[in-house]
Amino acid sequence: MCFYGMLDPNALKFSAYEVWHQRRWYQMLSYGLVHGGWGHLIFNMLALFCFGRVVEQYFTAVWGARLGDILYVLLYVSAIAVSTIWDLFKYKDDWSYSAVGASGAVSAILFASILFEPKMGIYIYLIPIPIPGYIFAPMYLFYCWYMARRNADNIGHTAHFWGAVYGIVFPLVLKPEIITYFISQLGL
Repeated sequence: MCFYGMLDPNALKFSAYEVWHQRRWYQMLSYGLVHGGWGHLIFNMLALFCFGRVVEQYFTAVWGARLGDILYVLLYVSAIAVSTIWDLFKYKDDWSYSAVGASGAVSAILFASILFEPKMGIYIYLIPIPIPGYIFAPMYLFYCWYMARRNADNIGHTAHFWGAVYGIVFPLVLKPEIITYFISQLGL
């Protein structure tokens, strides 16, 4: 493919059919660079800014500045690909399915931040009271699971779900003792 084709947002979006049958593996990452509009992009980047600082701080505290920064970037970039693996297998023969956005990776960062700060308050649209992360997390996962089953809108709920799960698994695989810290933060 020529460079000009790479500038076409349609060439960058995730198409499970194209990834699977035409071996456009780059789409497993490139779809995270294009969004469905300014609102989608701004919301993702605002969430990344808010929750990413928490993850970056804890990654630096756990693994040191240099390795912590590398692992933070690795979490984010790998979450883009990991969060869409389910959809790759589910829609590999559906030429009409496509996705854009970094929401799966942002969900990974959000849930990694909840792992480190489970009592952190999270605000939801129009609700003026913060919800503690340890309460928000299962509600979010249930909502994503439910909405993915309904398949009634044009939102990648499975990417959100698997991104969130990956955001918990990634740090725990690297340092399983983090679960002890999480439990101690809950006061259990």
